[in-house]
Amino acid sequence: AKELLTRAGVATASAQIFDHPPQALAFAQTQPLPIVIKADGLAQGKGVVIVTDSTDLPGAIDHCFQLSPHVMVEQFLVGTEVSVLALSDGKTIVPLLPVQDHKTIGEGDTGANTGGMGTYCPVPGIDKNFMAQIQKQVLEPTLAALQAQGIDYRGVLYAGLMIDPSGKPLVLEYNCRFGDPETQVLMPLLLTDFALICQALLDQTLDQLVLEWDQGASACVIAAAGGYPGPYRKGDGITGTERVMPGVQVFHAGTVQVAAQLQTNGGRVLGVVGSGSTLPEALDRAYTYLQGIHFEGVYFRRDIGKKALLRG
Repeated sequence: AKELLTRAGVATASAQIFDHPPQALAFAQTQPLPIVIKADGLAQGKGVVIVTDSTDLPGAIDHCFQLSPHVMVEQFLVGTEVSVLALSDGKTIVPLLPVQDHKTIGEGDTGANTGGMGTYCPVPGIDKNFMAQIQKQVLEPTLAALQAQGIDYRGVLYAGLMIDPSGKPLVLEYNCRFGDPETQVLMPLLLTDFALICQALLDQTLDQLVLEWDQGASACVIAAAGGYPGPYRKGDGITGTERVMPGVQVFHAGTVQVAAQLQTNGGRVLGVVGSGSTLPEALDRAYTYLQGIHFEGVYFRRDIGKKALLRG
Protein backbone atom coordinates (compact mmCIF):
# COMPACT_ATOMS: atom_id res chain seq x y z
CA ALA A 1 0.00 0.00 0.00
CA LYS A 2 2.81 2.43 0.85
CA GLU A 3 4.49 1.74 -2.49
CA LEU A 4 1.24 2.26 -4.38
CA LEU A 5 0.52 5.51 -2.51
CA THR A 6 3.98 6.80 -3.38
CA ARG A 7 3.48 5.99 -7.07
CA ALA A 8 0.04 7.61 -6.96
CA GLY A 9 1.35 10.79 -5.33
CA VAL A 10 -1.03 10.39 -2.40
CA ALA A 11 0.12 12.01 0.84
CA THR A 12 1.05 9.56 3.59
CA ALA A 13 3.45 9.30 6.52
CA SER A 14 7.07 8.53 5.66
CA ALA A 15 8.05 4.98 6.56
CA GLN A 16 10.57 2.17 6.22
CA ILE A 17 9.73 -1.54 6.07
CA PHE A 18 11.90 -4.20 7.73
CA ASP A 19 12.12 -7.99 7.76
CA HIS A 20 14.53 -8.29 10.71
CA PRO A 21 14.06 -6.88 14.25
CA PRO A 22 17.64 -5.61 14.75
CA GLN A 23 17.52 -3.46 11.60
CA ALA A 24 14.08 -2.12 12.52
CA LEU A 25 15.27 -1.22 16.01
CA ALA A 26 18.45 0.42 14.77
CA PHE A 27 16.46 2.62 12.38
CA ALA A 28 13.74 3.45 14.91
CA GLN A 29 16.35 4.58 17.42
CA THR A 30 17.49 7.29 14.98
CA GLN A 31 13.99 8.73 14.52
CA PRO A 32 12.25 11.43 16.55
CA LEU A 33 9.58 10.39 19.05
CA PRO A 34 6.70 9.65 19.08
CA ILE A 35 7.08 7.01 16.40
CA VAL A 36 4.70 4.37 15.06
CA ILE A 37 5.53 0.66 14.79
CA LYS A 38 3.14 -1.35 12.57
CA ALA A 39 2.76 -5.01 11.73
CA ASP A 40 2.10 -5.65 8.05
CA GLY A 41 -1.38 -7.13 7.61
CA LEU A 42 -4.54 -7.62 9.63
CA ALA A 43 -3.99 -7.80 13.38
CA GLN A 44 -7.49 -7.16 14.79
CA GLY A 45 -6.56 -3.57 15.56
CA LYS A 46 -3.59 -4.62 17.71
CA GLY A 47 -0.83 -4.30 15.12
CA VAL A 48 -0.04 -0.63 15.74
CA VAL A 49 2.06 0.65 18.64
CA ILE A 50 2.76 4.35 19.23
CA VAL A 51 6.06 4.65 21.08
CA THR A 52 6.75 7.77 23.14
CA ASP A 53 9.69 6.44 25.19
CA SER A 54 12.77 4.97 23.47
CA THR A 55 13.01 2.24 26.13
CA ASP A 56 9.73 0.83 24.79
CA LEU A 57 11.02 0.43 21.23
CA PRO A 58 12.43 -3.14 21.56
CA GLY A 59 9.17 -4.45 23.06
CA ALA A 60 7.01 -2.71 20.45
CA ILE A 61 9.11 -4.05 17.58
CA ASP A 62 9.15 -7.59 19.00
CA HIS A 63 5.37 -7.44 19.47
CA CYS A 64 4.80 -6.47 15.85
CA PHE A 65 7.21 -9.09 14.52
CA GLN A 66 5.22 -11.71 16.42
CA LEU A 67 2.21 -10.65 14.32
CA SER A 68 3.93 -10.36 10.94
CA PRO A 69 7.26 -11.11 9.21
CA HIS A 70 7.24 -7.53 7.91
CA VAL A 71 7.18 -4.50 10.21
CA MET A 72 6.97 -0.83 9.32
CA VAL A 73 8.57 2.02 11.25
CA GLU A 74 6.48 5.06 10.44
CA GLN A 75 6.37 8.79 11.09
CA PHE A 76 3.89 9.85 13.77
CA LEU A 77 1.18 12.12 12.42
CA VAL A 78 -0.83 14.64 14.41
CA GLY A 79 -4.43 15.49 13.57
CA THR A 80 -7.92 14.03 13.41
CA GLU A 81 -8.55 10.50 12.19
CA VAL A 82 -11.42 9.92 9.78
CA SER A 83 -12.50 6.74 8.03
CA VAL A 84 -13.65 7.08 4.42
CA LEU A 85 -14.99 3.89 2.87
CA ALA A 86 -15.33 4.08 -0.90
CA LEU A 87 -16.85 1.83 -3.55
CA SER A 88 -15.05 1.08 -6.81
CA ASP A 89 -16.21 -0.75 -9.93
CA GLY A 90 -12.73 -0.56 -11.45
CA LYS A 91 -13.55 2.56 -13.45
CA THR A 92 -15.30 4.83 -10.95
CA ILE A 93 -14.76 5.37 -7.24
CA VAL A 94 -17.48 6.79 -4.97
CA PRO A 95 -17.03 7.58 -1.26
CA LEU A 96 -19.57 6.69 1.38
CA LEU A 97 -20.24 9.08 4.26
CA PRO A 98 -17.22 9.88 6.48
CA VAL A 99 -17.08 8.11 9.84
CA GLN A 100 -15.23 8.94 13.07
CA ASP A 101 -13.76 5.92 14.86
CA HIS A 102 -12.49 5.69 18.46
CA LYS A 103 -9.48 3.37 18.34
CA THR A 104 -8.13 3.34 21.89
CA ILE A 105 -9.57 1.45 24.84
CA GLY A 106 -9.62 4.39 27.26
CA GLU A 107 -11.83 7.43 27.42
CA GLY A 108 -10.23 10.62 26.20
CA ASP A 109 -8.47 8.55 23.49
CA THR A 110 -6.04 6.97 25.94
CA GLY A 111 -4.60 3.50 26.38
CA ALA A 112 -3.90 0.69 23.95
CA ASN A 113 -5.23 0.50 20.41
CA THR A 114 -8.20 -1.76 19.73
CA GLY A 115 -10.23 -2.84 16.73
CA GLY A 116 -12.46 0.16 17.45
CA MET A 117 -14.57 1.05 20.50
CA GLY A 118 -17.23 3.09 18.75
CA THR A 119 -18.12 5.24 15.77
CA TYR A 120 -20.48 7.94 14.64
CA CYS A 121 -21.67 9.29 11.32
CA PRO A 122 -21.74 11.86 9.81
CA VAL A 123 -18.65 13.74 11.05
CA PRO A 124 -18.98 17.49 11.79
CA GLY A 125 -16.49 19.55 9.77
CA ILE A 126 -16.11 16.98 7.01
CA ASP A 127 -18.41 18.70 4.51
CA LYS A 128 -19.03 18.19 0.78
CA ASN A 129 -16.11 20.44 -0.15
CA PHE A 130 -13.71 18.46 2.01
CA MET A 131 -15.04 15.16 0.67
CA ALA A 132 -14.39 16.52 -2.85
CA GLN A 133 -10.80 17.19 -1.77
CA ILE A 134 -10.45 13.61 -0.50
CA GLN A 135 -11.93 12.35 -3.77
CA LYS A 136 -9.42 14.33 -5.84
CA GLN A 137 -6.30 13.93 -3.69
CA VAL A 138 -6.76 10.39 -2.31
CA LEU A 139 -9.40 8.21 -3.93
CA GLU A 140 -9.06 9.00 -7.64
CA PRO A 141 -5.22 8.84 -7.65
CA THR A 142 -5.40 5.50 -5.82
CA LEU A 143 -7.78 4.05 -8.41
CA ALA A 144 -5.59 5.39 -11.23
CA ALA A 145 -2.53 3.71 -9.69
CA LEU A 146 -4.40 0.40 -9.48
CA GLN A 147 -5.47 0.75 -13.13
CA ALA A 148 -1.87 1.51 -14.13
CA GLN A 149 -0.87 -1.84 -12.59
CA GLY A 150 -3.55 -3.63 -14.57
CA ILE A 151 -5.62 -4.29 -11.44
CA ASP A 152 -9.39 -4.39 -12.08
CA TYR A 153 -10.48 -3.72 -8.53
CA ARG A 154 -14.21 -3.94 -7.78
CA GLY A 155 -15.31 -3.64 -4.18
CA VAL A 156 -14.53 -1.57 -1.11
CA LEU A 157 -11.47 0.62 -0.62
CA TYR A 158 -11.42 1.74 2.99
CA ALA A 159 -9.05 4.64 3.63
CA GLY A 160 -8.02 5.44 7.18
CA LEU A 161 -7.10 9.11 7.02
CA MET A 162 -5.35 11.63 9.25
CA ILE A 163 -6.46 15.21 8.70
CA ASP A 164 -3.44 17.28 9.73
CA PRO A 165 -3.73 20.72 11.40
CA SER A 166 -3.48 22.44 8.00
CA GLY A 167 -6.49 20.47 6.73
CA LYS A 168 -4.52 18.11 4.49
CA PRO A 169 -5.71 14.47 4.31
CA LEU A 170 -2.96 11.85 4.66
CA VAL A 171 -3.52 8.10 4.31
CA LEU A 172 -2.72 6.04 7.40
CA GLU A 173 -3.85 2.73 5.90
CA TYR A 174 -5.96 1.09 3.22
CA ASN A 175 -8.17 -1.94 3.68
CA CYS A 176 -9.85 -3.93 0.89
CA ARG A 177 -12.96 -4.55 2.97
CA PHE A 178 -15.68 -2.82 4.95
CA GLY A 179 -14.60 -1.35 8.27
CA ASP A 180 -15.63 -2.53 11.74
CA PRO A 181 -17.24 -0.68 13.51
CA GLU A 182 -17.65 1.89 10.68
CA THR A 183 -20.07 -0.23 8.64
CA GLN A 184 -22.44 -0.51 11.60
CA VAL A 185 -23.18 3.24 11.42
CA LEU A 186 -23.11 3.56 7.63
CA MET A 187 -25.67 0.91 6.75
CA PRO A 188 -28.56 2.29 8.87
CA LEU A 189 -28.20 5.60 6.98
CA LEU A 190 -27.93 4.11 3.48
CA LEU A 191 -31.27 4.34 1.64
CA THR A 192 -30.13 2.94 -1.73
CA ASP A 193 -30.75 -0.80 -2.11
CA PHE A 194 -27.41 -2.43 -1.35
CA ALA A 195 -28.08 -5.21 -3.86
CA LEU A 196 -28.30 -2.57 -6.60
CA ILE A 197 -24.95 -1.17 -5.45
CA CYS A 198 -23.30 -4.60 -5.62
CA GLN A 199 -24.73 -5.18 -9.09
CA ALA A 200 -23.39 -1.80 -10.24
CA LEU A 201 -19.92 -2.77 -8.99
CA LEU A 202 -20.07 -6.00 -10.97
CA ASP A 203 -21.47 -4.36 -14.12
CA GLN A 204 -19.14 -1.34 -13.89
CA THR A 205 -22.12 1.05 -13.91
CA LEU A 206 -21.38 2.81 -10.63
CA ASP A 207 -21.23 6.15 -12.46
CA GLN A 208 -24.95 5.75 -13.23
CA LEU A 209 -25.98 5.18 -9.61
CA VAL A 210 -26.65 8.03 -7.16
CA LEU A 211 -26.38 6.95 -3.53
CA GLU A 212 -29.16 8.23 -1.29
CA TRP A 213 -28.67 8.79 2.44
CA ASP A 214 -30.85 9.40 5.45
CA GLN A 215 -30.22 12.93 6.72
CA GLY A 216 -30.05 11.80 10.35
CA ALA A 217 -27.18 10.35 12.38
CA SER A 218 -26.00 7.00 13.67
CA ALA A 219 -23.70 6.02 16.55
CA CYS A 220 -22.17 2.69 17.58
CA VAL A 221 -20.83 1.90 21.05
CA ILE A 222 -18.88 -1.33 21.57
CA ALA A 223 -19.47 -3.42 24.69
CA ALA A 224 -16.18 -5.23 25.32
CA ALA A 225 -15.17 -8.14 27.52
CA GLY A 226 -13.23 -7.53 30.71
CA GLY A 227 -9.49 -7.34 30.01
CA TYR A 228 -9.79 -6.43 26.32
CA PRO A 229 -7.61 -5.62 24.33
CA GLY A 230 -5.34 -7.81 26.44
CA PRO A 231 -6.29 -11.32 27.61
CA TYR A 232 -10.05 -11.19 28.09
CA ARG A 233 -12.78 -13.22 29.69
CA LYS A 234 -14.92 -15.72 27.75
CA GLY A 235 -17.98 -17.77 28.61
CA ASP A 236 -19.83 -15.16 30.67
CA GLY A 237 -23.61 -15.08 30.33
CA ILE A 238 -25.13 -12.10 28.53
CA THR A 239 -28.54 -10.64 29.32
CA GLY A 240 -30.44 -7.69 27.89
CA THR A 241 -30.04 -8.28 24.15
CA GLU A 242 -33.55 -9.66 23.78
CA ARG A 243 -35.08 -6.20 24.30
CA VAL A 244 -36.50 -4.30 21.34
CA MET A 245 -36.06 -0.52 21.35
CA PRO A 246 -36.98 1.87 18.51
CA GLY A 247 -33.94 3.27 16.72
CA VAL A 248 -31.55 0.64 18.13
CA GLN A 249 -29.82 -2.30 16.46
CA VAL A 250 -27.51 -4.76 18.24
CA PHE A 251 -24.74 -6.43 16.25
CA HIS A 252 -23.20 -9.57 17.74
CA ALA A 253 -19.42 -9.68 17.36
CA GLY A 254 -17.97 -11.90 20.09
CA THR A 255 -20.90 -14.01 21.24
CA VAL A 256 -21.86 -17.69 21.18
CA GLN A 257 -25.08 -19.52 21.98
CA VAL A 258 -24.58 -22.31 24.52
CA ALA A 259 -27.80 -24.24 25.02
CA ALA A 260 -30.34 -21.52 25.87
CA GLN A 261 -27.76 -18.99 27.07
CA LEU A 262 -25.95 -16.28 25.12
CA GLN A 263 -22.30 -16.03 26.22
CA THR A 264 -19.27 -13.87 25.56
CA ASN A 265 -16.78 -15.35 23.09
CA GLY A 266 -14.57 -12.48 21.96
CA GLY A 267 -12.94 -9.20 22.93
CA ARG A 268 -15.48 -6.91 21.33
CA VAL A 269 -18.73 -8.59 22.31
CA LEU A 270 -21.56 -6.37 21.06
CA GLY A 271 -21.98 -3.29 18.90
CA VAL A 272 -24.98 -1.26 20.01
CA VAL A 273 -26.10 1.17 17.30
CA GLY A 274 -28.47 4.04 17.89
CA SER A 275 -29.99 6.03 15.03
CA GLY A 276 -31.89 9.31 15.17
CA SER A 277 -32.53 12.65 13.55
CA THR A 278 -29.49 14.10 15.35
CA LEU A 279 -26.24 12.74 16.75
CA PRO A 280 -27.24 13.47 20.39
CA GLU A 281 -30.43 11.47 19.84
CA ALA A 282 -28.53 8.57 18.26
CA LEU A 283 -25.99 8.50 21.10
CA ASP A 284 -28.71 8.72 23.75
CA ARG A 285 -30.49 5.70 22.28
CA ALA A 286 -27.29 3.63 22.13
CA TYR A 287 -26.26 4.45 25.70
CA THR A 288 -29.79 3.99 27.06
CA TYR A 289 -29.89 0.50 25.57
CA LEU A 290 -26.42 -0.30 26.92
CA GLN A 291 -27.59 0.34 30.46
CA GLY A 292 -29.65 -2.84 30.18
CA ILE A 293 -26.81 -5.03 28.83
CA HIS A 294 -25.17 -7.18 31.49
CA PHE A 295 -22.27 -9.64 31.54
CA GLU A 296 -19.34 -10.02 33.92
CA GLY A 297 -16.69 -7.34 33.34
CA VAL A 298 -18.64 -5.52 30.62
CA TYR A 299 -16.83 -2.36 29.53
CA PHE A 300 -17.69 0.42 27.11
CA ARG A 301 -16.37 3.91 26.54
CA ARG A 302 -18.76 6.62 27.72
CA ASP A 303 -17.34 9.37 25.53
CA ILE A 304 -18.16 8.12 22.03
CA GLY A 305 -19.11 11.17 19.95
CA LYS A 306 -18.06 13.63 22.63
CA LYS A 307 -15.73 15.54 20.30
CA ALA A 308 -18.51 15.96 17.77
CA LEU A 309 -20.89 17.23 20.42
CA LEU A 310 -18.30 19.75 21.64
CA ARG A 311 -17.80 20.97 18.08
CA GLY A 312 -21.53 21.57 18.00
